[in-house]
Amino acid sequence: MSKYLIINRIIVALGVCLALLPAAGAQQQQQYFDVPFVPTPYVVIEEMLRLAKVTPQDYVMDLGSGDGRVLITAAKRYGASGMGVDLDGDLVAESQASAADAGVSGRVSFQQQDLFKTDFSRATVITMYLLPGVMMRLQPRLLDLKPGTRLVSHDFRLGDWKPDVTTQIRKNTFLWIVPAKLAGPWKINADLPGEKQAIELEMRQQYQEVDGYGKFGSRHAQIWEARLTGDQLSFVMVDDRDRENEAALYFEGRVNGDVIEGRVRRGTGNAQTVHPWRAVRATAK
Repeated sequence: MSKYLIINRIIVALGVCLALLPAAGAQQQQQYFDVPFVPTPYVVIEEMLRLAKVTPQDYVMDLGSGDGRVLITAAKRYGASGMGVDLDGDLVAESQASAADAGVSGRVSFQQQDLFKTDFSRATVITMYLLPGVMMRLQPRLLDLKPGTRLVSHDFRLGDWKPDVTTQIRKNTFLWIVPAKLAGPWKINADLPGEKQAIELEMRQQYQEVDGYGKFGSRHAQIWEARLTGDQLSFVMVDDRDRENEAALYFEGRVNGDVIEGRVRRGTGNAQTVHPWRAVRATAK
């Protein structure tokens, strides 16, 4: 083979390699972004914000904010403030320009950064349109947010964490309310008729779903109708200290770390009495 033919083949091979470089670069860029940008329809945005009950007091964080339309709508229609996070610098620049055009750039900002390195602690509402794998990676961090924080997504769920509310307007929209951490033993003091009553309480929890049992001295009492919404807890027990005069105890309270405080209603109708109650986590020091 002549040296000229060899040189010609080398030139052709280099040309093929150079022609492939843009495609390889595009593939690397596609892999860099965890979620491709697909605009959310405005009617779905409106349902997400309605479901989250956004108010002017809310700080909304939009994860994977794209062109900024969710956060800008939250600011324009609900008076909210907040921040959008996206890896794509071009979309961040577009969002900033759109916010300025909409007159809300003083209330919202957009950052080019990795959402897995973003501090969510300021958020009262988080909006998302992320792929299932990304949602699952975020789930532990979202569960650690302040109880009562509202999380809203469309199309994709947070794994086996059941939504508190699901609606369907063109797309499925899901709302989760971050629950307080309630599982474990508690000690209740309640000013019930006759005496101040000490009750041992054992709570079980799977996300916002809770149940358990109580103990009046040596007597066990089932917990009924337990509900946990954010930091708001309610449940029912039966006060059977006097079998001839037993009555339901309707507990309502707010969970604040290792303390729950609220009121308990004993009985119903004109026989009902209302009393304060307080519980402390038994494992708390």
